[in-house]
Amino acid sequence: MTEKITNDDINYFPSINGKNEELLNLLTRTSELLCKWYSDTNRRSPLPSNNKFNVIYPNKKGCDVNNLFDEIEELIYTSFCPSHPGSLAHLDPPPLTISIIGDLIASGLNNNLLAEELSPSISKLENDICKWFSKKIGFNKNSGGIVASGGTLNNLNALVTAKYCSGLTFNNESVLIISEDAHVSFKKFAKILGLEDKNIYLVQTDNNGCMHIPAFIKLLDSLIDSGKKIFAVVATFGTTIRGALDPINEIGRLCKDRKIWFHIDASIGGIFFLPNNKFNNIDDFNLSNANSITINPQKLIGIAKTSSLLLVSDMNTLKNTFLTGLPYIDSTDDVVNRGELGIQGSRPAEIIKLWLGLRFLGNEGIEKILEESLLKKSIFIEKLDKNKFEIYSGPLHIVSFLPKRMDAEESNKWTLKVKDLLIKKNYMISRPFYKGQYYLRVVFGNLNTTIQHISELTNLINNFNA
Repeated sequence: MTEKITNDDINYFPSINGKNEELLNLLTRTSELLCKWYSDTNRRSPLPSNNKFNVIYPNKKGCDVNNLFDEIEELIYTSFCPSHPGSLAHLDPPPLTISIIGDLIASGLNNNLLAEELSPSISKLENDICKWFSKKIGFNKNSGGIVASGGTLNNLNALVTAKYCSGLTFNNESVLIISEDAHVSFKKFAKILGLEDKNIYLVQTDNNGCMHIPAFIKLLDSLIDSGKKIFAVVATFGTTIRGALDPINEIGRLCKDRKIWFHIDASIGGIFFLPNNKFNNIDDFNLSNANSITINPQKLIGIAKTSSLLLVSDMNTLKNTFLTGLPYIDSTDDVVNRGELGIQGSRPAEIIKLWLGLRFLGNEGIEKILEESLLKKSIFIEKLDKNKFEIYSGPLHIVSFLPKRMDAEESNKWTLKVKDLLIKKNYMISRPFYKGQYYLRVVFGNLNTTIQHISELTNLINNFNA
């Protein structure tokens, strides 16, 4: 008979017999602590005054639960708070309450999306939600997708697929075309794929931060004429600094005519395709010529991290690229285990968070979040002093700006001082480095931010005197 493993009279694992009072007590205690942290948010800054969490390592006998909760509380209160109304620096909105529940359920079930037998209903859920998204963006019935832990990993999944399906997996001289404003992670991918920097070609952007089509056509024709093998072209639908949208209609047509894999990094802007309403003419963009698209619902509608989808126009491309067989999994011939549709094998049931969030919000709720984010951005721009600042913003909910009549060195010092002042006033904005100098950037994805907060923030910026 196996001796019962206990720690301070609390079972290590949920009981398979009884009511699980111990687990319930721990969950209740944890919930109360988290709810307290949310409830007193307004009395703190977005960033903790003390972020030096004291890490205590495991000892021989384990730790008393009460001591653990002391450490948990310290961890919580030394963490960044995305729910704070002044949290406007990054693409990290507050989590939906129902998405928090989804994370708990996913952890409790502990199903593995590696294989269908390890996650029968959740594998179907992931497949169906990906197909639903694919239909929303205009893909056909052969489309679908996969969930991965973040947009970076899904963009990598897309490029590995593109390279394989182009017949260039082992061609280290093949090239990738991206815009100069594409996400920095694409430079990581080159290293992973065994490519040198010279194999990545950057297309200049226009005054709106969008890929410049004449420059793209000139580069494309030049590479083809010189015999270069292009395994993918990547457009960005929502750049990190200013939320610009590349002209995907034109890029898509050019890639289709030349039979080049076309990937859209829509990690930021793709969520705007979900509602039926038009947002800043976003519906005028046609995604159907894309071979693959990355969308990250976590970046705006409050799905707890991580929530990222890779959607492909033809599911066979993922199968052909990644399918190797799982000899240790008993599967029928007609079942494709979803751990074989991307780089990740074992995966948590993150799709539960997205599914619950979508069901909870409905189309009207999603539209409300998107509408409010764009409205707050427009109010911020309206209130920002145009005589003092150059403003850089695309159709999405991101604004970057710089002071006028300053050289780069003066501007860099000024932006640092403003950022430091604002955090003292409980407003957190970011200071990204872009095109050779530092900008200030505000992201309006926080529903807790009110018009009053925006008025106070712009007043502080407009009247700041270095």
